[in-house]
Amino acid sequence: MQDQKIIGRREGAVGHVVFNNPAKLNAVSLDMWDGFVKILKDFAADPEIRCLVVSGSGGKAFVSGADISKFESERANAEAQERYDAISKEGYESLYDFPKPTIAKVTGYCIGGGMNLAACCDMRYCNEGARFGVPAAKLGLGYGFLRIERLSRIVGLPRAMEFLFTAKQYSAEEAYEMGLVQGVAPDAELDAMVASITNAISQNAPLTIALAKAAAREIAKAEKDRDLGRLDGMARACFDSEDFREGRRAFMEKRKPAFKGK
Repeated sequence: MQDQKIIGRREGAVGHVVFNNPAKLNAVSLDMWDGFVKILKDFAADPEIRCLVVSGSGGKAFVSGADISKFESERANAEAQERYDAISKEGYESLYDFPKPTIAKVTGYCIGGGMNLAACCDMRYCNEGARFGVPAAKLGLGYGFLRIERLSRIVGLPRAMEFLFTAKQYSAEEAYEMGLVQGVAPDAELDAMVASITNAISQNAPLTIALAKAAAREIAKAEKDRDLGRLDGMARACFDSEDFREGRRAFMEKRKPAFKGK
């Protein structure tokens, strides 16, 4: 499951998607978005995968945004921009709507489109040298509603406005203080930090986690658009599941449960 600039691999119950364009700080082109969506679809359909980690290769960047060298061929005018937006939006929304927990493992620059990608994940962890920013105002790009809304839900609207108005970059420490990332680690310890989270997720009940993920997505919707009936159905399914019975037995027998997602 590998493309030249997008790598998908599975490690136990964890799916990994790696943006692999280190020469350009993992800037993203249209062909990379296509590969990204395909991998997400495969992982979403795999019942053995319990969570997803998104990262960038090379250590210098998570994703530095769109590949500006491709702007003349891929985003030269409004029509070309609409096509690019449609394809990249499918990538972002496929990640945002991914039915299992998602983690952005950020090393180095997380800029522009990288920020949007990270904001589509449920959680974010970074190394000490990470840098975060939205340089749209320096490029004349239009930064759309969904991107601003998702960033503001994470860091608050005033801080999101500061990101956009100033186009400045923020350090890993600043990102942690504002709640953009949930943890910061030295380079040598970041993998272990993320693995501790994915291990915990992988050992817990998939149906319960799926309900929590679905509820989080409903919270982000306007109240009139929320499908609470679907959430009620998912909650009932948890109580009717083999996993619920296994959880009760494991508790009484003082052992770790072995959940199957059924």
